[in-house]
Amino acid sequence: MTKIEKIVLSYSGGLDTSIILKWLQETYGCEVVTFTADLGQGEELEPARAKAEMAGVKDIRIVDLREEFVRDFVFPMLRANALYEGQYLLGTSIARPLIAKHLVGIAREVGADAVAHGATGKGNDQIRFELAVNALAPSIKVIAPWRQWNIRSRLQLLEYAEKHRIPVPSDKHGEAPFSTDANLLHTSTEGKSLENPAEVAPDHVYQRTVDPVDAPDTPEIITVGFERGDPVSVNGKAMTPAALLTELNGLGGRHGVGRLDLVENRFIGMKSRGIYETPGGTILLAAHRGIESITLDRAAAHLKDEIMPRYAELIYNGFWFAPEREMLQALIDHSQAFVSGEVTLRLYKGSASVISRASPCSLYSADLVTFEESTIAFDHHDAEGFIRLNGMRLRSWAARNGR
Repeated sequence: MTKIEKIVLSYSGGLDTSIILKWLQETYGCEVVTFTADLGQGEELEPARAKAEMAGVKDIRIVDLREEFVRDFVFPMLRANALYEGQYLLGTSIARPLIAKHLVGIAREVGADAVAHGATGKGNDQIRFELAVNALAPSIKVIAPWRQWNIRSRLQLLEYAEKHRIPVPSDKHGEAPFSTDANLLHTSTEGKSLENPAEVAPDHVYQRTVDPVDAPDTPEIITVGFERGDPVSVNGKAMTPAALLTELNGLGGRHGVGRLDLVENRFIGMKSRGIYETPGGTILLAAHRGIESITLDRAAAHLKDEIMPRYAELIYNGFWFAPEREMLQALIDHSQAFVSGEVTLRLYKGSASVISRASPCSLYSADLVTFEESTIAFDHHDAEGFIRLNGMRLRSWAARNGR
């Protein structure tokens, strides 16, 4: 085994990473620094500090990354209208490069030669963490305990915890019904009772959104303001990125907006079923497309839609820091120069519907498009030549085929 002098561990304080912390200390016999990222997961993070102290950790880092997460990761992704496989808003995927960035930053600061994570060998997160580290600091070693140790079951985890006197919450002794990951953008739930896609997910899986059936019977009208492609206000009130997303999560959650039951294709090669709740993100996607509909040129908008699946796949697969993602981001960001204005939406029974949009940079001309008399010169006869030229190849094709 390669000699390691110091490790920075991505640490939640949960059962898995608590055991990983002890395993790293025993296996490598070196100092372990813990790093806990506050991404708005809605949990009290100080218990993680107490658990790390109990384990003998001297350097404990708990960092509030909520504003950076939304400003520098969620919003750039939103400018692209990114959806993986046409549905998934990438809530877990987009958080991993940010965590990896700070793992590397702390490792450099403290002189660590390795970082460690708790992702399993079957999932996407191991890829996302490690590709990010490869791009940011190729000389730093990545330790993935789930690919190295002999622990293969939850029972073995609990036995290890008992042997090493690692505190285990009483609710962890039983079989967990599913696994949950949360941040300010979304909540993701998968595994165990959700693994059979033929079974309906139980109601208690959902944590951020009410059942649309039980949502208020009266619609709620909201307005989202944009500047250069980024949301900046809700109902006329300017907000920071994290505060804005938090506000929209609350609004969307009480109307049942943003639920998704998805069977997706993992990068590693298997299908998995997940339940996602992304209330604020769902509202923002609808609003952003609404403001783009009047501010983007047709060809520019269509080009964005063509590259979006590729961009989303890069994020899902862990290539946030890859040159091709950065190239696409430059193109996307350039398209947003005039994407400013306000969009009004109706939240009702699980839907977020755009009902109006306005912009000082609008390309929409009511005078030009009207069916009534217009002050803008438009010769209807021009359409005849336009149609004839576009139909030329179709006439040639039809003649060849004997039509």
